[in-house]
Amino acid sequence: MLDTLLIPASVIRRALDMRDCIDAVERAFAAQADGAVLQPRVTGTPVQHGGFHVKTCGLLDPPVYAAKINANFPRNPAVHGLPTVQGVVALFDAERGTLLALLDSGEITRLRTAAASAVAARHLAREDAHVLTICGCGVQGHAHLDALALVRQIDAAFAYDLLPEAAERFASEVSSSLGIDVRPVSTLAEATGQSDMIAMCTTSHGILLRRSDVRDGTFIAAVGADHEDKQELDPALLADAAVVVDDLAQCTSMGEVHHAIEARLMTANDVRGGLADVVAGKVRGRQSSEEITIFDSTGTALEDVAAAALVFGRCNAGGCEAIRLRD
Repeated sequence: MLDTLLIPASVIRRALDMRDCIDAVERAFAAQADGAVLQPRVTGTPVQHGGFHVKTCGLLDPPVYAAKINANFPRNPAVHGLPTVQGVVALFDAERGTLLALLDSGEITRLRTAAASAVAARHLAREDAHVLTICGCGVQGHAHLDALALVRQIDAAFAYDLLPEAAERFASEVSSSLGIDVRPVSTLAEATGQSDMIAMCTTSHGILLRRSDVRDGTFIAAVGADHEDKQELDPALLADAAVVVDDLAQCTSMGEVHHAIEARLMTANDVRGGLADVVAGKVRGRQSSEEITIFDSTGTALEDVAAAALVFGRCNAGGCEAIRLRD
């Protein structure tokens, strides 16, 4: 009988690098296109200052099932000195129901969210894209620069945050660690007007990016709208772009697509397709170099189970120092 592994964030960081996570997430989306997954589900409960949500999904190869329970409290860093996202991923054997592992969800979420955007960029960004804007210089801003630099040659980047000191600190840290020229900017538009790729990584509840801020041919990873009250993009921008989603049901109920539908500028039928079908070649993501392409990323447990399964496999084989729980 397998022991249940307890896998903290520090172990996950040693067991899984961003490049491998990108590949694992891409394989999972390809499997979804082939019908080889247990379809993702999500439920949530709002509370004062935040909320809880549960996301589930399973793979058929390997046969595993994951349930991620997350607490999302945006005020935590400033008010309590705690992470915005805290939680756990429970990974099960999908054939016998055995609990295989409990993993820190914050680190899984950090990796898989940026990895999904990188998978989308592989298929939706222009091949010659080389200038990036990061909007939101927190955990996901750092992760997205790491991930996108693995799928496109980033020669220069801009950093924007509502807190100017956060953008300045981000630019200084990343410029030295990655060897990329990263410049803080005081307005988002001055950066996006010069960029080929934009990663929106905020917890905004209002429009930050408008159509006039974006030049033709740009790829946008819209990451922040993981709740119906969150929004980063002007609906008019989505209406004028080719939109690909991680999960259509989620995106029409709480993503950027949701806001465009509410504004009556789009319908669900206007979405070009899901990332799974784009990865599998069933839908052509980018159809011209002039198109603006948008990845509406609400976050799906398909990404969680892909990352968690890879971490568990490596730890169970002795590749990291996870804690084994026994009776």
